[in-house]
Order: sequence, then C-alpha cells, then structure tokens
Amino acid sequence: MRRDPRRGEAGGAQVSETPSLKGAAVGRRIGIGLMYGLWRPRVLGAWKVPATGPVILAVNHAHNIDGPMLMGTAPRPLHFLIKKEAFIGPLGPFLEGIGQVKVDRSGTDRTAITRVLGVLEQGGALGIFPEGTRGEGDFASLRAGLAYFAVRGAAPIVPVAVLGSTDRRGRLVKGLPPLGSRVDVVFGDAFDAGDGSGRRTRTALDEATVRIQDRLTAHLADAKRLTGR
Repeated sequence: MRRDPRRGEAGGAQVSETPSLKGAAVGRRIGIGLMYGLWRPRVLGAWKVPATGPVILAVNHAHNIDGPMLMGTAPRPLHFLIKKEAFIGPLGPFLEGIGQVKVDRSGTDRTAITRVLGVLEQGGALGIFPEGTRGEGDFASLRAGLAYFAVRGAAPIVPVAVLGSTDRRGRLVKGLPPLGSRVDVVFGDAFDAGDGSGRRTRTALDEATVRIQDRLTAHLADAKRLTGR
C-alpha cells in the first residue's frame, strides 16, 4: 500500500501537508522578477536539471540571496528547506504559501522530513543547502540529511554553484551585492548518491555523503574555472 505522505504510517490522523506545487510555482515567478530585476544572473547548464520526476538541487551557501537566486533561475519550481528562525512575522505565512519547508535544526524534525519526502514522492524538486547553514560556500562540511533524502526519495542530485554573491558589497544596502551586478548560477550533471543497493544503513548513508561531497566539491571547482570566479 502506498503511504500517503500527509498521513501517518497506519493511515491515521494527518500530520503534515505536502508543500504546494502551485505555491512553489508562484515563488519561482516572484524569484524571477526579483533576481532579474535587481541583479544580472548568468545561468549556465540549466538544461541539466531533469524536466520531470523527483530531483534535489544542492547549492552552496555563502550569502542570504543564494536561495532566492536559485529559485529565480532554476528551470523548475523549488521547495527549499529553510530554518524555522526565518518563519517569523508575516514572512512565515508567505514562505509557507510559496511551498517552502520549515525545519528545526536543533534536532530530528520528523514533520519536515515527512514533508520533504512528500515533495519527492510527488515528483517535485527540492532545494537544499547541504552545509546546513551559511558559511564559506565551499561544501567543506556536509550533513547526512542530503544523502538520506536522495536515497530514500530515489532522487538524483544536481549540484549548483552560486558565485559572485559575496564578491562586493552594495552601496545602498551593504548586506547585498551591488544592484545590477552579475551573479553566476552554474548547474552540474545529475548523479545518483546511492550505491545501487537501496541500503539506508548508517554506513551506507555515510558512504553516500562522502560521494556527494566529492561531486559537489568538484562541481564548484569546475564552475569557478568556467566563470573565472
């Protein structure tokens, strides 16, 4: 029996709703307007993102605009995993309305896990910062969550490098890149994280995490060479 991602294992009371694909499509249109209106994104390799079916876009995270930039340049609507601290005031209902997933990073957030797996089961596209938080943006430290979602959701991973968001500070808003500046978004080749066995043991996921880190790090290096960043 196929498990309904919105319900418990035994078909009990609803525990969480799968994020809205229509909402994510609205979020993508907003992202396109904002990112192309404020900056000059140069998008390379977007054709490498599978047009249909579950997929995970794993992006480096050096600046707060990296997520919105990917939402506005990816060829498919994205459901991003976003820390719960961002869901404050009116921003919370807005993020939920555009299909984003709130996650509590202080422990194992089973509600967020269920919602993410629901996205993948329905053939959606997930955006994730595999480093877990904003840092150097070099994929130096990966969390095992990405491997679990990829293997459990049978979803290929597309590495994405966002480059140029931290090169310079804007004059009007110091925390943002200069308005009208170029930001490069480079999509890599999709790959499977698992070893083909379907195993989800701790050892298998640790091995998958190492494979993922190697692929993401290599893509980032290639993207820097390609763009001259």
